[in-house]
Amino acid sequence: MRGAVWSAVVLAGAGSAGLVTLAAVGDLNTAGQAASIVGAVVGLAGAVLSVLALNGGSGRGVRAERGGIAAGGNITGNAIGARSQVSGPRTPAHGTTDRHGTDEVHADPGATAAGGDITDNAFGDGSRR
Repeated sequence: MRGAVWSAVVLAGAGSAGLVTLAAVGDLNTAGQAASIVGAVVGLAGAVLSVLALNGGSGRGVRAERGGIAAGGNITGNAIGARSQVSGPRTPAHGTTDRHGTDEVHADPGATAAGGDITDNAFGDGSRR
């Protein structure tokens, strides 16, 4: 993702430099026509990328309010809260995958919410598993 952003920055800089050079060296009519063509192509590419991003996104928002805990996927084998402890052997993976729905995961103040499974956790002050 970072490479794509830098590529876009470099292309935009090179295109801008080319249009400024064309305006300085050539005539303004040619520079104006070139700028309008480049603008139309970039606008169309932006519209296509926007549609692809809207269709390809997970659609899930993860939000926790003050003191809340929210996870977009599974929560397994955690100790959450003051003096909480998880003891014993590590929980084996269940082979379940995260749910890829479009629901929003939202934890109210002091609450815990997960978009997947909650397994073998110790929640709350001094709790143990």
